[in-house]
Amino acid sequence: MLGFLKGDPKKKMQKAYEDKLTKALHAQRNGDLRSHGTLMEEAEKIYAEIKALDENQ
Repeated sequence: MLGFLKGDPKKKMQKAYEDKLTKALHAQRNGDLRSHGTLMEEAEKIYAEIKALDENQ
């Protein structure tokens, strides 16, 4: 009945994915390639979860 009040998990994950990509970009520009690699790996995991949600719908 009040489904519109419930948060959208896909939207929240999309925001987290974009934040990780932004942080990775800044790390790469600052020359911190180790952090860049770690952040990109985390972003890929989030992206895989988003794709899994899309396939289930």
